[in-house]
This record gives sequence, C-alpha cells and structure tokens, in this order.
Amino acid sequence: MEATKKSTGRLIKTWLGNNAIIVLMVLVSLIVGIIHPNFFGAANIINLLKNVSIRYIIALGISGCLITTGNDLSAGRLAGFAACLACIFAQTSGAAGKFYPNLPTLPTPVVFILVVAICAVVGLCNGLVVSYLRVQPFIATLGMQQVVYGICLVYTGGTPIGSLNSDFTSLASNTIIGIPVLIWIAVIVAACFWFLYNKTRHGKYMYAIGGNEAAAEVAGVNVAATKIRIYILASCMFGLAGCLLAAKSGGASVNTAMSYELDAIAACTIGGVSTTGGVGTVPGILVGVLVFELMKVALQFMNVNSSYTYIVQGLVIILAVAIDIRKYLAKK
Repeated sequence: MEATKKSTGRLIKTWLGNNAIIVLMVLVSLIVGIIHPNFFGAANIINLLKNVSIRYIIALGISGCLITTGNDLSAGRLAGFAACLACIFAQTSGAAGKFYPNLPTLPTPVVFILVVAICAVVGLCNGLVVSYLRVQPFIATLGMQQVVYGICLVYTGGTPIGSLNSDFTSLASNTIIGIPVLIWIAVIVAACFWFLYNKTRHGKYMYAIGGNEAAAEVAGVNVAATKIRIYILASCMFGLAGCLLAAKSGGASVNTAMSYELDAIAACTIGGVSTTGGVGTVPGILVGVLVFELMKVALQFMNVNSSYTYIVQGLVIILAVAIDIRKYLAKK
C-alpha cells in the first residue's frame, strides 16, 4: 500500500514537473477570471479563439519541422509576406492608393490559392537547402527569414496595404451555426493534420526521421523527399495563416506577424512537441497554443505593460525548452 502511494506520488510529481507551464497558466487564468469576470465573457472568448485559430495553423505547420529535429524560423516573415500579398490581391477596384490600379479585385478563393502557391515555392527552397545542401534548418530558415523580409520590403516599399474587398474581410466576421469561420477553418486544418500524422505513410516517415534519421534511411525512408514535403506544407500553412490574418486585421504591412514563429515554437514545445524530435500530437499543439494565448490575454487584463509581455514570453520559451530537454534526458 505504501509503495503504491509513493509510486502515485512520483507520477503526480513527474506530471506536474512536465506540465508546469500549463498548470501555472491555468491557475493564472482562473485568478484573473475571478478578479475580472469579463475575462471569461463570450466576446473575449470568441476573440481569443480567433487568435488561437491563426496561431494554431502556424504551429501545425512548424510542428512537422520540429518533429524531424528541424525548425522553420521563416514562419512569421512568410506569414507577413502572405498577408501583404493577400491584401494586394484583395484590394477593391478604384481604392485610393491601390497597389495595382489596373488589377481587378480577385475572388477570395483565387487570392488564397495564389498566396499559398507562392509560399509553397519558398517552402520548396527551404526543403531543398535543408535536404540536399545539408544546411542546418536553423541557419537555412533564418536566412530565408531575412530574404523574405527583404523581398517584402522591396516589393511593398514598406507601405501598409488596406481598402480590402468586403468578401475577403468577411471571413473574420462571418459565422456558421454561431461559430466564426476562422475557427471552422482551423478545425478543418487540424483534422487534416491529425489524419496526415496518424494515418498516412508520410506521418510514419516523419516520426521515424525524428526518432532516428539514420535508421529511417536504412529502413528505406526517402528522408530528403519527406523533409521537402514537410517544409512545403509548413510554408503553405504560413501562407494560409497570413491570408486569415489579413482578413481579420483588414490590412497588412511588412511588420505583420512579426515573431510569430517564436510563439509557434513555444506553443508546440508547451504542447508536447519535442525539440529533440520524434514526438508531437495535433491535440497537444492546440493545448500549447491555447495556453500561450491565455497567458498574453491574462497579462492584458492585469494591465501589465506590453513591454513586460515580451519578457514573460521569452521566459516561457526558455522554460518550455528546458522542460523538454529534461524529459529527453530522463528517458535516456
């Protein structure tokens, strides 16, 4: 009996240690909710879920890179570039300061297809550099981050872009059976990723590479092709998220989605995606994104200066990676 109690105690202690950030954020949210009842109000919850939906799509895209012990630091800059492109294509005809005066307003599905296709090319470049030039993903995507940001600056001239077609911006306000369209899109994307990760050969290959790349290659896995697909898919998700962000904001600039990649990496790590590779689930990523967004909203409700928010976010990222490394070392 005593041994059972000790075993249960160790399990609880281990679980609390591994999920310290989640537990802390839930407690903070409950305290803030008690002090500020509006924190759990319908309007705030809906706005929170809209923000989570966009961040979740970015985190899902980056998760495949992390699971294969890679990374994609170009996520935020690519999402920002995608938002600018979406705004350019979705500007109303005759709008003052229209980027392309003679370009007609494109249908919303066409805008999404064009933007995602352009982002897929960037993902292909990332995949080729990582797979065939053997450049470390951290360095390859850090370089691509600067390249994309530079292209966006040159292309847009650093000018904010607005005056968007109402059909495009309505994506952020329309609902289906009372649930915002943004949330439905995130749910569909999550379902597709769950199927891809758990029921397809690509998913099995991805986890195999993350577990032991050399063993996976010996077993017949085409490592290079799998990584290229992962980086293309990631960039497509960044493009989709950029379009949705533009629709929600009603405009975009070169600084749109700045540092979103760091939030996504932190959310993935909090949600159980290991930076050492081979581990990660779609539901877990959702938990990580939700916890990270709850933290930011809670700080706003507590009237914490936005400058301090960056300090807290940085500390959470460090703590999340430290816990992940501790779990990895404990298994060895």
